Amino acid sequence: MTLSLYVDTARWRAHQQAVLAEFPGLVPVAKGNGYGLGNARLSEEAALLGTGILAVGTAQEAASVSFPGELLVLTPYRVGEETAGVPQRTVRTVAHLDALRAMPPGTRVVVECMTGMRRHGIARTDLPKLSADGPVVEGFALHLPLDRPDGSDPVAEVADWMRAISAAGPPPATVYLSHLGSADLARLSGMFPDTVFRSRIGTRLWLGDVGALHAAATVLDVTPVAKGDRYGYRQHKAPSDGHLLVVTGGTAHGVGLEAPKYLHGMLPRAKGLARAGLATVNRTLSPYAWDGRQLWFAEPPHMQVSILFLPGDVKPPVIGDELSLTVRHTTTHFDRVVYR
Repeated sequence: MTLSLYVDTARWRAHQQAVLAEFPGLVPVAKGNGYGLGNARLSEEAALLGTGILAVGTAQEAASVSFPGELLVLTPYRVGEETAGVPQRTVRTVAHLDALRAMPPGTRVVVECMTGMRRHGIARTDLPKLSADGPVVEGFALHLPLDRPDGSDPVAEVADWMRAISAAGPPPATVYLSHLGSADLARLSGMFPDTVFRSRIGTRLWLGDVGALHAAATVLDVTPVAKGDRYGYRQHKAPSDGHLLVVTGGTAHGVGLEAPKYLHGMLPRAKGLARAGLATVNRTLSPYAWDGRQLWFAEPPHMQVSILFLPGDVKPPVIGDELSLTVRHTTTHFDRVVYR
């Protein structure tokens, strides 16, 4: 009884090397559920890439991963935070002056700047207040928006920060960037040749080649039903003759759960309204597919399994067969990851 993720290892690693070639000096990111692959495995892969540094999401993740190089914690340090178990080679991120001043002298830090994301970061007016005493500021970080509907230039935003940092003190030796293309990175390197720009990349590095990854669920049971037969916890009626498929993957795996989406344009909004309308009559498409057809949930996913409805005109699978499924890897917990 397994929800599996199959990885074409050679193809997956070839993609990693392609991203590394496009972004020299990149910083691989391993955080959360490890993009569905697990942080332990991503730490091993990052070591093979030879970047010398791995970014993790939290201090707890820094304490739990095994990596031979430096660790960069992306979540900013909070005053009073518990840091037991964090390796000495860890570089912390700070986003507020009080956090910077609360850190022990000699602590290695990267200062996060307040970009158009407006999530967290130090203000330009606070740059002159960065003390030469205490923590060692090894660089700055800019986490940039993914979309720019106003047409603004991300390079211009980074360049403005570079000038502000240089006006307040020495030009930064290293700047860590998120969500900037390689062409824009090259532009910045040309504008500021004395600064090393390092891209922090997770999703594109590990999940960028979707063809290298294949998610599959095991069929646990196949039950024929006639139109009108009742089934499941809520005893719904079968809409037609067909089969109920019990397959691996439920809410504990993240199946059927999704984060809110930001919709652009009329077509995506129309599709969203259509999905919402179908849901009101208990019709919800599942991420599972059989014989090239996406299947409907027969009822909401259970904790570890899902029940699907297969129309009678489709030859059913047998117990032990696998169904493909399309899931968001960052919210899915697979029972096993198989490297082939």
